[in-house]
Amino acid sequence: MGEREEEDCFPTQLIDGKGEFNVEGLDTFVNKTKLSDSGLSYAVVAIMGPQSSGKSTLLNHLFKTSFREMDAFAGRSQTTKGIWMAKCVGIVPFTLVMDLEGTDGRERGEDDTTFEKQSALFALAVADIVLINMWCHDIGREQAANKPLLKTVFQVMLRLFSPRKTTLLFVIRDKTKTPMELLEPVLREDIQKIWDLVRKPEAHKNTPLSEFFNVEVVALSSYEDKEKVFKQEVAELRQKFFHSISPGGLAGDRRGVVPASGFSFSSQEIWKVIKENRDLDLPAHKVMVATVRCEEIANEKLHHLATDETWLELQKAAEDGLVPGFGRKLTSILEKYLSEYDAEAIYFDEGVRKEKRLQLKSKALDFVYSAYATMLGHLRSNALESFKIRLEQSLNQGKGFANAVRDSQQSCLLVFDKGCEDAAVTQATWNASKVREKLCRDIDSHASSAQTARLSELTANYEKRLTQALSEPVESLFEAGGKETWPSIRTLLKRETEAAVTDFLDVVTGFELDHATIDDMVQNLKDYSRSLVEKKAREEAAKILIRMKDRFSTVFSHDKDSMPRVWTGKEDIRAITKDARAEALSLLSVMAAIRLDERPDKIESTLFSSLMDGTVSDSSSHNRSLGASTDPLASSSWEKVPPKDVLLSPVQCKSLWRQFKSETEYTVTQAISAQEAHKRNNNWLPPAWAIVLMFVLGFNELMMLLKNPLYLLGLFVAFLLCKALWVQLDVPREFQHGALAGVLSITSKFLPTVMNLLRKLAEEAQGKTTQGVPEYSASQSYRHQSPSHSISESVSSNISSLADDDAEYSSPALAQRRNTSNVRETEISEM
Repeated sequence: MGEREEEDCFPTQLIDGKGEFNVEGLDTFVNKTKLSDSGLSYAVVAIMGPQSSGKSTLLNHLFKTSFREMDAFAGRSQTTKGIWMAKCVGIVPFTLVMDLEGTDGRERGEDDTTFEKQSALFALAVADIVLINMWCHDIGREQAANKPLLKTVFQVMLRLFSPRKTTLLFVIRDKTKTPMELLEPVLREDIQKIWDLVRKPEAHKNTPLSEFFNVEVVALSSYEDKEKVFKQEVAELRQKFFHSISPGGLAGDRRGVVPASGFSFSSQEIWKVIKENRDLDLPAHKVMVATVRCEEIANEKLHHLATDETWLELQKAAEDGLVPGFGRKLTSILEKYLSEYDAEAIYFDEGVRKEKRLQLKSKALDFVYSAYATMLGHLRSNALESFKIRLEQSLNQGKGFANAVRDSQQSCLLVFDKGCEDAAVTQATWNASKVREKLCRDIDSHASSAQTARLSELTANYEKRLTQALSEPVESLFEAGGKETWPSIRTLLKRETEAAVTDFLDVVTGFELDHATIDDMVQNLKDYSRSLVEKKAREEAAKILIRMKDRFSTVFSHDKDSMPRVWTGKEDIRAITKDARAEALSLLSVMAAIRLDERPDKIESTLFSSLMDGTVSDSSSHNRSLGASTDPLASSSWEKVPPKDVLLSPVQCKSLWRQFKSETEYTVTQAISAQEAHKRNNNWLPPAWAIVLMFVLGFNELMMLLKNPLYLLGLFVAFLLCKALWVQLDVPREFQHGALAGVLSITSKFLPTVMNLLRKLAEEAQGKTTQGVPEYSASQSYRHQSPSHSISESVSSNISSLADDDAEYSSPALAQRRNTSNVRETEISEM
């Protein structure tokens, strides 16, 4: 230790190895540490335990003291002689620690144990906290755990001193894998037994142990093997000594505490009383020696077992997989080391020897149990995998599910039981029943999951079958939309559902399910088919407006023979419109509600009476004044129809009908316009009265024309020219967009059209004059014709050719298509 640490802790020998009290040294210690100034705010800690158990090492790490420690390389020998004391560095309040000479040391011999008894009793008398340093593997031993020593100390303490509450802190060194929850109760039970067996004075005959002692237990790792962990645990333990005199602390009971100024005198008097008491006796040292030596032999054999090549090979093989003859091989290895222990420990105390043999056997079995457990794990895993394979094969062969599970389980459990018998160890009473139970649970779990998967797959297949059988036919029936739609759907649904349920029951019998489960599955299948139809109905209801317009268009635009209707003026558009709307309204009534339960309703009659009869669309001011109560469609539900079956509420039907009428009025208007246009196109003559009036008023002009045929010829030529201009300018089409627009358009096109017409006439005339005459008769005939006749024919032929070229302009629609085609051809040529 450094010089500064020695100055801080002031290590001092309080009592030497011969039992002499160092009064002068104690006084010097009190003065240097200023202990007298502490009053009652100080605590005394002492440690006791076997020699060379690491007491000084523990104190040096725990309290930052500098007690002399044993040199492990110089061999085991007595390090601390007598009783040493020092100040704990950095602990608040002032804490004084005493390091006692180890018990059962060979230096004092087997019979000279008086000083050990006296020093232990002194520590219990002076200290507030006594650390009992003991090895973890010594729990349960008589001498090593200091139980006889504590028994004697309890007796003497009761006789010599007044009761004061002392904390016994048992420090378990080199803790093992055994949990403290198992070790601590054993240790506390031993302490209680010692207290119960101690002969007590009459005044304390019924006084419980808790009146004198607080028993605490703490475990530390090995300092040599796990130094870092040891130091960390010691640092945690050190925190408990801070403010130890506070209520609830380790030295919380301050009854009878001597002031710090009288500590020196009090300690001298206590030691004087202890030295004069010579009748103290402890258990025989031979038992302790036997305990220690047998423990050493057992630990040696356990160490040899851990490094045995045969065992290591067996352990590795067990980790890799199943090992044939595992139990026989492991039994042979354990028997070898138990026999060696018996041979080496034969001359020690029989009771101790047998006890340590049982401990060795228990520890050895605990050590090798992991390999045994690994073997059982392999057996369980293989059995479970074998079950899965056998079950799958049986199902693929068409075997019933329940029978396949039973047969596969019996076969796999039989193989598992044989494997457990082969892995059994003679020295152990291990039972593989828990692993077998777990295997059974795993098998049941897999069988359950496989059953669930199979049933889910089976259900999915039948649901898919129902979907294929119902989806398209139901959709087709909804598209047809007639009075027989819902009866046909009900018939289809019942037929397909019953067929699917019958086949499903035949297949599911092999699962051996209870009736309730089967009934639930069948009901789920029926519910699925019904929900499928309902889903389709809701999808079609969402598209009802489109369906109604399609139905209206089909009926309105086609005759009874499904031929497209041509509006010639003879058709009764009002009657046709009413029939088409009736068909559309019939479709709306079909899609207004789901009718799978054959309940009668008044949806169709309500819709026809309210909509077709004009109650809604043409309601009078009187009806409007009555309010919504007189309107059967002013409701959110249908009479005698459950809310869950309503697809379109009355209010929605009313709204849809209005939208339908507004969107189909254009079609009706177009038909009426087509009729009127047809009439106009087929009736160009003015009325009869106009013809008579023109004849009367134009009689003179008519007679003048008849007297002079040249006027008649000129009038005919003018008529032909006007007709050609009418066709070229397409006057009806221009005036479709309004009178003003038509006039402006014709004015801009009139001059180019006239010029084009004259150019064509000139080209035609020039072509006829240059054309040769093939026959003489034709030439003679041509020369005998009058000039006027020749010009008339030429003009007539040119105008006729222009009329033929532009014949398509007689129809405005055809003219528009031709113009559009010409524009597209021009755009393509430009591209």
